[in-house]
Amino acid sequence: MKKLLLCLLLIPAGAAASCGSAFCTVNTNWDVQGAWTEPGTRLDFRYEYINQDQPMSGSRKVGVGEVPAHHDEVYTYNRNYLTTIDRTIDADWGVNVLVPVVDREHYHIHNHMGTQLDERWDFTELGDVRVLARRRLASFEGQEPSAAVASLNFGLKLPTGKTNIVNADGDAAERSLQPGSGTTDFLIGASYSKQQPTKNLSTFVQGVVQLPLNEHDDYKPGNRVSLDAGLRYGVGEQLGLLLQANALWRGRDRGAEAEPDDTGGTALFLSPGLSYAPVKAFNLYGFVQLPLYQYVNGVQLTAKRAYTIGGTFRF
Repeated sequence: MKKLLLCLLLIPAGAAASCGSAFCTVNTNWDVQGAWTEPGTRLDFRYEYINQDQPMSGSRKVGVGEVPAHHDEVYTYNRNYLTTIDRTIDADWGVNVLVPVVDREHYHIHNHMGTQLDERWDFTELGDVRVLARRRLASFEGQEPSAAVASLNFGLKLPTGKTNIVNADGDAAERSLQPGSGTTDFLIGASYSKQQPTKNLSTFVQGVVQLPLNEHDDYKPGNRVSLDAGLRYGVGEQLGLLLQANALWRGRDRGAEAEPDDTGGTALFLSPGLSYAPVKAFNLYGFVQLPLYQYVNGVQLTAKRAYTIGGTFRF
């Protein structure tokens, strides 16, 4: 029986940013979609669309301006383009590099001395690159044809994204809206995946903690804890039915340039999807992510749903 490794790719998501900057939490690993991962290289291209136009306060949906604030958040449109290069070195080690490009449009109303001022930002920029290594901790094989792997995952989020984007009026975007945080973050997590070929079934669970190691220009993003669990059921040799549950907790941002009252929260999502592999080395996938529960500190923008489509090449 071939051994498989879980290539950790967790994209933090953002019910926890006051302006609504976001990534989808869906896990799009090759393993999660039911393919074997022998040593080799994997190239993944992924597109996400997240339309955050629903203000929330706590767990309650509110209207724009219903809760008095310095800024009345109206919408943020997030279109993310993510490229992942994953190298499985051998049965024990692998490395994963994620390069995001953020296409973001944001609009809010600035309440200034009794006057309402429209403020907008629209930019496409490189985000913060993530580098993750993985170390296989153990492999398990049962009496029935199956294989399972437990792995340790660790790495860094690097400060490659800009933190000084301004709009046409020269006004800087809020720090939670910027394409980069300016900080180096430590990532640590563990994962477990299992495949049962005779049942056409694969399952996984993983958790990740993200800890900023420094602050940048009086800003430090909140800590993150995420947990994913999911399954894939194979319908024939090429089609897979996918289902995931994705949970995220994020702490409040800190620093003089942060907005601690309007950052941080908890979210739980359900993410059904499909995968299709026309040939062994190529896999297409798509997900829709639906919020089951969201709680935000202060007033924040959230999305009614998010979409992810992509393709993975293996060589």
